[in-house]
Amino acid sequence: MEKRVVITGLGAITPIGKNVGETWKGIQEKKCGIDKITLFDTTNFKTSLAAEVKEYDATKYFETKQTKRLDRSSQFAIIAAKEAFQDSGLTEENTDFERVGVFISSGIGGLKTLQEQCEVNCIKGNNRVSPMFIPMTIANMPAGNVAIELGAKGESISIVTACASSTHAIGEAYKTIQYGSEDVILAGGTEASICEVGMAGFENMKALSSSKNKNRASIPFDKERSGFVMGEGAGVLVLEELEHAKKRGANIYAEVIGYGATSDAYHITSPAPNGEGGARAMKRAIEDANMKPEEIDYINAHGTSTYLNDSCETMAIKSALGEASKKVMVSSTKGNIGHLLGAAGGVEAIFCAKAIENNIIPPTIHYEVKDEECDLDIVPNEVRKAEVKVAMSNSLGFGGHNSSIILKKFEK
Repeated sequence: MEKRVVITGLGAITPIGKNVGETWKGIQEKKCGIDKITLFDTTNFKTSLAAEVKEYDATKYFETKQTKRLDRSSQFAIIAAKEAFQDSGLTEENTDFERVGVFISSGIGGLKTLQEQCEVNCIKGNNRVSPMFIPMTIANMPAGNVAIELGAKGESISIVTACASSTHAIGEAYKTIQYGSEDVILAGGTEASICEVGMAGFENMKALSSSKNKNRASIPFDKERSGFVMGEGAGVLVLEELEHAKKRGANIYAEVIGYGATSDAYHITSPAPNGEGGARAMKRAIEDANMKPEEIDYINAHGTSTYLNDSCETMAIKSALGEASKKVMVSSTKGNIGHLLGAAGGVEAIFCAKAIENNIIPPTIHYEVKDEECDLDIVPNEVRKAEVKVAMSNSLGFGGHNSSIILKKFEK
C-alpha cells in the first residue's frame, strides 16, 4: 500500500526575505526583490538588474572557516534546510536519522566559485587553484553539505534538470517516501548564479530582460515581457510519511498528492510547440493524484516573463485542464523574486503550501498590458483571498525538462 506524504517544515532565503515568514509577508505586500546588481560591476553588460538576496552576510550564519569552504549556493541551501528542519520539529528522539534523506538540487551549482578559480588558474597558475575548488563547485554539494550539517544519513541526491531541478527533487522525494524507502526527506533547491559569467551566458542567449525599470523587468504574461530576471536563494521543504508525522505530533502544512515529469525531446532551450510537454507533465500529475482537473484551485506557474515560456505554458494549462482552465487561478511570483533557476520550484512549492494554509493567492505583480495569448486568470496585481484546497506548481527547464507537483489541504 502506498504511503501518504505530508509537508511538515518550510525553509527559505530569497530576494524578499531571509526566511519563510519574511518571504511570505513580502508576497502579500507585493514586494519586488529586483534591483540594480551589486554583486559585480555591470558596466559592460546590457543587463543591470537582478533579484539578489539583500544584505547577505555569510558570517552571521557560518564560522569564517566555513564561509571559505562553502559556495554561496551551498550556504543558501544550509540556511533554508536548517529553517525547515527546525520548523518541522524533527529530533533524534522522534526520528531515525538513517531514514532521513536530502534531495536538494541546483541547476548550475557553484558557478561563482568556478569563475573565480578559472581566473586564478589563468592569472596565477594551476598550483594556486584552491583544493576546495571541486567540492565547492559541483552541483551535488548543497545536498551533501545539508546532509552533513543535519546528520541526515538516508539517501542524498541532487537532480540537475535546469530550472525544473527542485520540482523534480520534491516529486522524487514524494515518490521515495510513498514507496516506503525513507521516512523523511528534505527536498528543494538552491541557486547563486548572479555573477559575470552566468549573466553573460544568459544575456548572450538573449534570455534576460534588459529593462532598466525594476517594475517592468520581470512581468510574466504581460504583452511587453522581454525576458527573465535572474534571482538567487533557496527553498527547502520537509516531506514526511504521514504516520511518522502523526506519531510525533508534527504540524502539517499540506499533503503532496501528485507528481508528473516529462521531456519535450524537442530543443535545448525552446519549449515544445503549444506547450505539449508541459501539458503532459500536468496531466501525469493530475492522474497520479487521482483527481479531476476542475479540482485544482490554484497554479503557481513557471511564468518566466519570456515570450515563449508564458505563451506555451498558457497553452499547456489549457490543454491539461480543458474547460477547468477558464476558472483556475494562475499566477507567477517571479515578479517578486525573479527566476531562481534550479531553486525556483522549491520556493514556489512553499508559496503553494502557504496559499493552502492561509487561503491567499499570490498575485502576478506589475501586470499592465494584456496579452491575448495569455488569457488565463493570472490574479493580476492584487492579493486574492480565496479557498485553496488544491494547488499545482509547474517548473520547465532548458533541455525540455518538465515537472509538476500537486499539493492538497491535509485531511485526516
